[in-house]
Amino acid sequence: MRLEYGRSPDSQRLLDRQKMNSDSRVTVAAFYKFVALPDFEELRAPLQQRCEDLGLLGTILLAGEGINGTVAGPRQSVERLKSHLRDEPRLADTRFKISFASEAPFYRMKVRLKKEIVSLGVEGIDPNCMVGQYIEPRQWNSLISRPEVRVVDTRNDYEVHLGSFAGAENPQTRSFRQFPEWADTHLDPQKDKHVAMFCTGGIRCEKATAYLLEKGFENVYHLDGGILNYLDSVDHEDSLWQGDCFVFDNRVTVDHELAEGDLQVCPACRMPVTEDDRRSAKFELHVSCPRCFDRLTPEKREGLLERARQIELAEQRGEKHLGTR
Repeated sequence: MRLEYGRSPDSQRLLDRQKMNSDSRVTVAAFYKFVALPDFEELRAPLQQRCEDLGLLGTILLAGEGINGTVAGPRQSVERLKSHLRDEPRLADTRFKISFASEAPFYRMKVRLKKEIVSLGVEGIDPNCMVGQYIEPRQWNSLISRPEVRVVDTRNDYEVHLGSFAGAENPQTRSFRQFPEWADTHLDPQKDKHVAMFCTGGIRCEKATAYLLEKGFENVYHLDGGILNYLDSVDHEDSLWQGDCFVFDNRVTVDHELAEGDLQVCPACRMPVTEDDRRSAKFELHVSCPRCFDRLTPEKREGLLERARQIELAEQRGEKHLGTR
């Protein structure tokens, strides 16, 4: 059983309508674009209203450097949002990566204003001005198989733990803001003449290339469209990908066919829980996992236990607790 936060009544009604659709799958669209948006604050309210009118759920970030979002809903609504964004000339060529879920992987719709659409935390790094070479998925295997190329996974450690490309380096970061420090320590522009990077959808590795170029690296590459585009483009038998890909919604992971995985998430820290985690002495069902065990306060632990008890009581009554799926 996957423990998750409850839904608002409006979100629940939308989910019920989506389940009754003749196509029971919910369309999930991930997209981003680095583009100068000095008026990004003015774009928020109209975009929020449009998404609500279309019955979409998810999160979209707007900043002066561009747009980044993932939304879910009926396929027709996703197509209408794409048309809406393309009516804005600066966003006309925004690329969407489509996958599917058995039910809506979000509970609400939010368009948020941010300083960065992906937080690197270093001033002046702008992929609109300087960016590495885009590598199409079908050329990726050849590139990362070259012995002189250092292959770096720019995602966080808990994501890498679930799957990555064979031979890729794991910086073991807890957030993308730690990547510059790792790069400064472990990469050298005089020695590392070729560096290839990748991430889930392309946005983090694209910004990481801008950082390395700013630091004097010459040959920097990134996987165009990220892992999701690779899984969608490369046949399983030809793939160098190993494991599942973590996604930032209630599906938790997707496999090589972009089908949602069956991992649970920890109710305390919201990180994925693997079979190895379950065997740990620091795993407690419905409460914590090895990543958050030592950080959990007694009050938080008791609250989670009470929530688990309420879920069990609801199941015994033949009811569904709001926080379960």
